[in-house]
This record gives sequence, C-alpha cells and structure tokens, in this order.
Amino acid sequence: SICPKLPRLDTHKGWLFKWTNYLKGYQRRWFVLSNGLLSYYRTQAEMGHTCRGTIPLATAHIELGDACHLLITNGGRSYHLKATSEPECQHWLSTLQQAKVNANALIHHSDDSGDEEGPGPHDARFLSQGALKTLASKLDDLSTCNELIGKHGAALQRSLSEFEDLRGCVDGADKLKTVNERAALFRITSNAMINACRDFLDVAQSHNRRWQKTLQHEQEQRHYLETTIEQLAKQHNSLETAWREKPTSSREVDESDENDEFFDAMEDAPSFITVNAETKHRCRFCVDTKRIVLSFSRSSPRQSFLSGAPGVLRRTRRSRIPDKPNYSLNLWSIMKNCIGKDLSKIPMPVNFNEPLSMLQRLTEDVEYSELLDRAARCDSSLEQMCLVAAFSVSSYSTTIHRTSKPFNPLLGETYELDRLQEYGYRSICEQVSHHPPAAAHHVASQRGWTLWQHITIDSKFRGKYISVMPLGKIHLQFHSSGNHYVWSKVTSTVHNIIVGKLWIDQSGDIDIVNSTTKDTCHLKFSPYSYFSRDVPRKVTGMVEDIEGTAHYILSGTWDEKMESAKIVDSSQRSGGSEGKQKTVYQTLQPKLLWKKYPLPDNAENMHYFSSLALTLNEPEEGVAPTDSRMRPDQRLMEAGLWDEANTQKQRLEECQRLERKRREVQTMQAMEEGQEVEVYQPMWFEKRTDETTRESSYVYRGGYWEAKERQDWSMCPEIF
Repeated sequence: SICPKLPRLDTHKGWLFKWTNYLKGYQRRWFVLSNGLLSYYRTQAEMGHTCRGTIPLATAHIELGDACHLLITNGGRSYHLKATSEPECQHWLSTLQQAKVNANALIHHSDDSGDEEGPGPHDARFLSQGALKTLASKLDDLSTCNELIGKHGAALQRSLSEFEDLRGCVDGADKLKTVNERAALFRITSNAMINACRDFLDVAQSHNRRWQKTLQHEQEQRHYLETTIEQLAKQHNSLETAWREKPTSSREVDESDENDEFFDAMEDAPSFITVNAETKHRCRFCVDTKRIVLSFSRSSPRQSFLSGAPGVLRRTRRSRIPDKPNYSLNLWSIMKNCIGKDLSKIPMPVNFNEPLSMLQRLTEDVEYSELLDRAARCDSSLEQMCLVAAFSVSSYSTTIHRTSKPFNPLLGETYELDRLQEYGYRSICEQVSHHPPAAAHHVASQRGWTLWQHITIDSKFRGKYISVMPLGKIHLQFHSSGNHYVWSKVTSTVHNIIVGKLWIDQSGDIDIVNSTTKDTCHLKFSPYSYFSRDVPRKVTGMVEDIEGTAHYILSGTWDEKMESAKIVDSSQRSGGSEGKQKTVYQTLQPKLLWKKYPLPDNAENMHYFSSLALTLNEPEEGVAPTDSRMRPDQRLMEAGLWDEANTQKQRLEECQRLERKRREVQTMQAMEEGQEVEVYQPMWFEKRTDETTRESSYVYRGGYWEAKERQDWSMCPEIF
C-alpha cells in the first residue's frame, strides 16, 4: 500500500507570557514551534545555547482559556500561557492544534519517498515511534497469515489423503470439490502472506532510509559541535593567557547581569524555592559584593595574598615536574581479584599512583587558605560560616582529574609544609596508624585560625568502581572570636574501573556546626546522574542560626566555584501532586565566595597537579628524615623511573611488614609474661578526647618546629 504524502510540520515563533510561580507571576518568554515541539527561551539570544523547556505536542492537550489564555497539558504537567491580544491568541491556538495533527500523522504513517529531505533531530523520535508501531502491526499480520497457512495447509493435506482413499467412489466429485475449495483458501492465504511480507519489507526499507539520514544528520551535528567546542576552547585559552599577562587591563565589572534571576522558576525544587528580592533591597549589597569580588578575583592565583616581611627574599617554587610516562597497564588484570577488599592492604604497582603521598594530598586541603584568612576578619558568625562552607568544598576542586591513588604512607611518615612567609601558615602531618590507615594533620596560621583533623581512610573496590570513605572530623577554630567549627568529608568514587575512561565523583552530605554559636550549615553534594537535568558536580547548602532560621543559601559546584545569597524574606506555598508545603525564599544577588584557580600549562601531562601540588614534593633542606619528600619510590616515580620505583616500593612495604610482625611478637611476649603492653606512639601527635565531639582522636602535641630549628632529628625512626 502507498502512504499519502504528509504535510511538513509547522514552524512559528513569537513572544508569550508563561506562568512561573506565585511570586513572579507571568514572565515574558520567546516561544518557538518547530517539528511538533514547542520550545521556550528567556530571550531570542538564548536560542543558540540554552533551552528553558520543550513541550511535545503530539501527546499534548491544548485548550483555550479566558482572556487570551492558553493551557497546554502534557505528561501530567500544565503550562499556562498568555498572549497580548485575542487575535494573536487565536492564531497560536490554530497553529498549535495543526502542529499536533501533523505530529500525530508522522507517528501513525510513513513516507515512502526516499528523496524527501531527511528528518531533523527533533522529529526523529516521532519517526521512530511511528515506524515501530507500523512494523509491529505488519508483524501481527504476518503472524496471523502464518497461522492460517498452517491450518489451511493441514486441511488441504487431509483432503488429498481422503481423495486418494476414495478413488473410484461415487463420492469422488464431492471430495474433489472440497479439495478445490481448500486449495483456493490456501492460495488466498499464501497471497496474503506474500503481500504482508512485501508491506513489511517496504516499510522497513523506507524507514531504514530515514534512519540513515537521521544518523547522518546527527553525525554532522556532532562533528559541528566538536569543531565549535574546539574553537571555543582555543579562544578561552587565549583569553585566559591574555588575562594572566595583563591582569589590570580591565577595571570594570560587567553589570549586564545585575538584574538576572538567581534561580528561574524552580517549579520542581524538592523543598524550597529562591527568587531575587527587589532592586531596592539589594543596592547596598551589590556594592559590597562588587568590592569583595574585585579583591578576590582580579589578581593572579595566590599573588594578592603574598604578604611576607619587606626586604625578605622569597623562595621561587617550581612550576613543573617531569611529564608522566605513557606506560600501558591492564588495570582489570590486577583488580579482578580484589573485589570487596580494602585497597590499603593490596600491594599495587606505582603505575596506579601519583607521585604524592596521602599526607601531601591531605595538606592540599589548605590550598585556598585565603578563605579562612577572610573568615577570620568577619564580624558576623553567619558570614563566617559561608566562607568556612566554601573552604570545605574547595578541598575537592583538585580531585576532578586526579583518578590515580596517592602513595600509602608508612607508619611514622611525616610531611611538613612551611608557608609562613607566603601565606602565613605552616602544616605538619603524620601517619599515626597503618591498619587501618590513619593520618593526623595540624595547621597553625598567623592570620587568626588553627585547623586540625584526624582522618582514617576506608576504601573498597566494588567491581565497576572504587569508593573511598574518609572517616573522622575536621576542626577549625578562629583565634579572635573563639568560634569552633566541626565537619566531616564526603565519599569519593572512581568510576569505569573495568572499561572506559576513569572519572571521579563526590557525593554525600556535610554538616558544619559552629559549636560556639550553634550555627549550622548543611551542604549536599549531588551524585552524578545521567538522567538529571542539574549541572554536574552540583553543591547546594543552607546556613541557619541556633533557632533554625535560614539566613544564606549556598550554591555552586565542587570543581569550579561557590556562591552565597542572603535571604531577605520567606513564605510558604503548596506544591507538587501531594500538596506538600514548599518554602519560597527571596534572596539578594548572589555573591562569589570562592573560584577555582586555573590549572598550570601542561597539567594533563603532570598528573593534573595544581600549582600548589607541583611544589609539594619539591626537595627541601632541613625537613625531618621521615618526610614524604625523602621517600625513594615516590621520588623515582616522579622522575619517570617506574621500574626502579616499583622495586623500592616492594622493599619498603616488606620492611614495614617485618617491623609490624616484630611489634606483634613483642606484644604477645609481654602479654604472656604479664608485662605492660607497649602501644605504638606517634612522634608528634597524641590521642586525646575532644571536648566538643567527645570522640577520641590524635592532636598535635608540639615540638616539631622546635626540633627543625635545632636540626635535632635523633628521635625520628628510620623508615626509608
């Protein structure tokens, strides 16, 4: 059969008013009707990059309301639209209804012409749905014909057998008539089967041509997008380079987005909605924001915070390390026998490592120490909480491309980072336990704060991914106010262990508590989901006081930036199918809290290290003999000598196993003899019960920097 030629889908564009929420009411949006889809944008300029929503008309219900109103219902969701005049409303109504008819025609019919223009990306889904329905119908016809052919063929066979048995009988004429009738039925059914097969083949061939054109169109679009993205990346790199070379060439802040909405019609928000307050509420706030953003983002990374003593010659830190060798290794061949085991107990070659220890990775938490410097100067504990929250998120920004594991520190291994001259702080870490692996960390800053943490790492290999769960608390205390903050870390997951490109995700919740004022901040790290419309690596949060009143809303991503918006008003509204209450917050213009520094040039060949990470393993005089910089396998790996590094790694791990067995034997002997068991004691940290959390953890006992000043390391064990 020949299908009729289908009309082309309508195309129409124009402004309509769309209902957003109770606070903002109807908002002007640019609507585009094309190929059976009604899409809308905030402005015409957005058509090239940001679609705010799309409504398939084939399954939509369209009706006319009162006073130039249109109601479109699709998939349980209603869209309330309003035109500026009655004629315009009628024109949109007729256009949308005709587009719906045409879209349904595409679903239920197919065009046999192979010379027609190929479908675009938007109507491909309608073509595939129509094709599947048509092919399914034809397949049902084939099944019916097959069943009839079987029945009629069997009946014809029986008639022929009876005709043979009754040869010469008087009933021969009647039997011959029966045979002819059944033969005719069999011929009719066979012809129907042949026709159904021909129709099935025609439909399949017709849609095969369409699918080929659709595939070709998608391939061309993908190639175009890849080319465009490559050009944009080159332009971005050029602009970034120019900005770094001439940071003072631009003095103005772009104010074109001053009146943009913080969140646009968050109709699907689970518990609260935020919108901007009126301009009169935020004038003074915007001025303060502008000043803070300028002071934070106009300088090159870390340069504006170098405040050492005048006349002191500052050390030049290294800005590169040897490129990572291109060694191939079958990860699955090593990991397949490790499913469900603790990775800290599995000997692994350095091929899976980066040339830093876990102690050095822990020290990277203070890369954005200027956030705490700013927080120490805050008069408001709530504003201080916002900066502390941004600092807690910033520690994950270096992990986005860091899928290699750091070296497991040896028991008693230490790492110091002295940045008093540049940034006003110095840090000391020590591995205080081997199984389970645990590290203690202490940072003291001359700029008004002290940070300490005791972290135990629990890592499991699950087959397709590795989960790393840091256990323990992070403490931060500001000297002038005495505000004491406590929080913990989220789970890190490395995906695509078996096949594909490795990638890392952070997920979970962080609850930051100011134990002095009882202010709290709840941060949510959203796990990546293929089906989610949210931006990847999203982080949201809310700052509340002791009474549970919300004061700030935080938003951003853990690999890029964090912003805060001050709440000026809130109200309750019903939302969702279950009629649950939602809180609607009015906020001031968002304020930038933290933004990630760009990676150094050639970072992709240097383990994606940040500018700070490149300096962590730089040789330095006067450090303790147990310092991670002295570790031979790590040093050899950084130099690209991986075979030699693996040999040294095996030697160190074997020495550590022998030392552990020696301590176990001594413990058993002491127990048998009734003597006091000697428990391993770290060199620079001791176990105490925290007064705030009532938990037992390792804290700095002091003495390291004094020993360094004397250069007396006689008490240090020989671990390398």
